[in-house]
Amino acid sequence: MKKWYESSVFYHLYPLGCTGAPAVNDGSPASRFSQLEEWVPYLQEMGFNALYIGPLFESDTHGYDTRDFRMIDRRLGSNEDFRRFTDACHKAGIRVVIDAVFNHTGREFFAFRDIREKKWDSPFKDWYRGVSFHCSSPMGDPFCYDAWQGHFSLPCLNLKNPEVKQYIFDTIRFWTETFDIDGLRLDCANVLDFDFMKELRTFTSSVKPDFWLMGEVIHGEYDRWVNDQMLHSVTNYALHKALYSAHNDHNYFEIAHNVRRLPKNGTELYTFTDNHDEDRLASKLADRAHFKPLYTLLFTLPGIPSIYYGSEWGIEGKRSSTSDVVLRPAITAAEARSRSNELTGLIRRLIRIHRENPEFHSGLYQELLLTNRQYAFARYGKDSICVAAVNNDSQACSLSLPLPISGRTARDLLTGKVLNVNENILQVELEGNGAAVIKVWDALMEQGAPLDEEDMEPDQLKKLLGEDWED
Repeated sequence: MKKWYESSVFYHLYPLGCTGAPAVNDGSPASRFSQLEEWVPYLQEMGFNALYIGPLFESDTHGYDTRDFRMIDRRLGSNEDFRRFTDACHKAGIRVVIDAVFNHTGREFFAFRDIREKKWDSPFKDWYRGVSFHCSSPMGDPFCYDAWQGHFSLPCLNLKNPEVKQYIFDTIRFWTETFDIDGLRLDCANVLDFDFMKELRTFTSSVKPDFWLMGEVIHGEYDRWVNDQMLHSVTNYALHKALYSAHNDHNYFEIAHNVRRLPKNGTELYTFTDNHDEDRLASKLADRAHFKPLYTLLFTLPGIPSIYYGSEWGIEGKRSSTSDVVLRPAITAAEARSRSNELTGLIRRLIRIHRENPEFHSGLYQELLLTNRQYAFARYGKDSICVAAVNNDSQACSLSLPLPISGRTARDLLTGKVLNVNENILQVELEGNGAAVIKVWDALMEQGAPLDEEDMEPDQLKKLLGEDWED
């Protein structure tokens, strides 16, 4: 049975940033979920059917220094506010995935506070890795401990401790029963204990059978994490880098090489162009004219595509050596609507193409043409294929693509234009920095259906080309 996440297109919100919440939690409560709820109809209009939102839970500053796993950050609102938000998302057909920060906590987390107060007499002294009372920490604590990447404001949890694991599993059950969330994005999954993630997969599947686990993994062989025993997906940072650098360098070989190395064809991986930790695509791309071929690849290559808030209209932003704040700006849903532009329209159409054509969900990938500046590939469906073709050159080009099926009719889903297929060769004309997403089929014609799409019934065309074909 097909799982919801296989055909999902994600929107990514960083709530503390987009609502303009204070950078430091001084304990003053506020309610900002009304701002977040305004995003729901916007996401529905754009066609997104899944939301990754986080971090959400009570923290000291940026959200990843957790104070309380079972309380919504008071800078955003209350637990009741978040439940209303998830209900609104689900009513709009949008799944909700939240940040899960299990590698570390903040220093104000109850277990760490207890160690600071009681030292070796604390019942929580084994909840953290590397705790030793023979030395002091750089933060002035009378003990040492392991910290994430040397940031002593982020002490590392001991995920081999059965009490810690039980506390986390009870917390997930609380999140699922209280907020009805649909999945977790595991922060720092690349350094989480593998046995812990295996137990986590078993537990979450028992709580909610279609619960999705996606991990933040930057380097490594992704199938070490993505398998039947551990996670359903991880962040495809390799493709993220290849997407912009291949366009900047006019080198599609970089992307094609990346796709060839994907595990199990890579359809499970979470794909993106930017996020709350990475510079905006508009600030990384040397030529904004490359938006069209690049985003076409994001939505047609193997993977589960995601858009980070603001990037759908080309917002800029580059992190400094000490701060990510510029990557996490205050933006309202009203501003998102007002800033809609040609890029927004392209992404809206690509979302619909991706969602309405199962070839892009789990279909096999086959390379058809590859040069430095042109790239074409097929994605397989049951009775059809979709062909994506892109051009990173400023000059127009003509491509002759050998089709892997006996197709006789083809249509560009981006423009609605009918293309010719002669002896299994598809002729594609691409404008400079252009792209095409072409549906090719033959099955209906073998059953006696008319060859010319103008003679087809609307329901036949919709079945073949998706609900958006008449646009």
